[in-house]
Amino acid sequence: MKYIFGFVVMIHGLIHLMGLGNAFGLTKLPALTKYIAKPTGLLWLLAALLFILSAVIYLLKKENWALFAVAAVVLSQLLIVWYWQDAKMGTMVNIIVLLVALPALGEWQFKRTCKKEVEHLLSQPTNTNTAIITNEQLLHLPSIVQKWLSTSGIVGLPAIKQVYLQQHGKMKNTTAAEWIPFDAEQYFTTDPSSFLWKTKIQPSRFLFITGRDKYEQGKGNMLIKAYGLFIIANNKGAQTDQGTLLRYLAEICWFPSAALNKNIIWEPIDDKRAKATMRYGAVTATGFFSFHENGDLQKFEAERYYISNRQSSLEKWQVSCIDHRTMNGIRIPVRNTVTWKLKDGDFTWLQLEITNIQFTFTG
Repeated sequence: MKYIFGFVVMIHGLIHLMGLGNAFGLTKLPALTKYIAKPTGLLWLLAALLFILSAVIYLLKKENWALFAVAAVVLSQLLIVWYWQDAKMGTMVNIIVLLVALPALGEWQFKRTCKKEVEHLLSQPTNTNTAIITNEQLLHLPSIVQKWLSTSGIVGLPAIKQVYLQQHGKMKNTTAAEWIPFDAEQYFTTDPSSFLWKTKIQPSRFLFITGRDKYEQGKGNMLIKAYGLFIIANNKGAQTDQGTLLRYLAEICWFPSAALNKNIIWEPIDDKRAKATMRYGAVTATGFFSFHENGDLQKFEAERYYISNRQSSLEKWQVSCIDHRTMNGIRIPVRNTVTWKLKDGDFTWLQLEITNIQFTFTG
């Protein structure tokens, strides 16, 4: 289908050369009854070149093809309206091209925006302390947290300052909904604490949704768009700030040296649980870490704002760690589920697996 579409776009572009030929007397077609001036003939040539260029770029699998295709459609349709009697049949092809190109353009713009945001995130000044983490640095922590960090393998290494990871999993928005598969990428910095998570999901054959969750400089923002164009959600404000800070706190399980962050205060609960409170400015997030006897993280629980029918309420939010593995020298939970513990029952809405993780150390 992709090759057929590319071929159709290219042929459609070549047909526009008829306007050029008519304007410069190169061809005399009975179907073209209206006089075409030479300057207008050059516009038909430009439309042709834009269509042909977009088709070539499309077939070469370059993501910016849609930019040229949309420009070609706009110019083509203006010319068609001007010469409606002779060229009106081209409108149908323009509509088809536009229906394919607009979502592709939206996705391309979404990716470009995320790329700029990631570049800004990673360009922030970071911790440059190259000291190796020692057991002595863990002594102020609850004993079970010390065991977790020792088991994770961070002792003897410099602190982690940046993280890149890839996830694969499935999600759903209601208990009765079907699971929707997704792949996501996420970037973290540890000093300052920030992250950006982005994904694309396809709930149906003819619909795709792009999503980006971001926490930076104490502010959170969840942006969800249909086709990368139409905003479904753009959550920000105090509740989102607290929720994204809480998410960051939960996800330090993938880069455990961040548990030593000066903004996190640890308190023991018992021999298998500890309370962590993270502060950034006026925002505070508190969660409870539970561990297995061997030091592996078992789950993280906290009170987080849950949005349903445009209403929000504080509900118990639980991240469960299903499996652990050592990846690039650090032992982390590689499979997780995320569950809302609601009054009418548990709602597990996310299952994910870490498929790749890369650490950048301060040393």
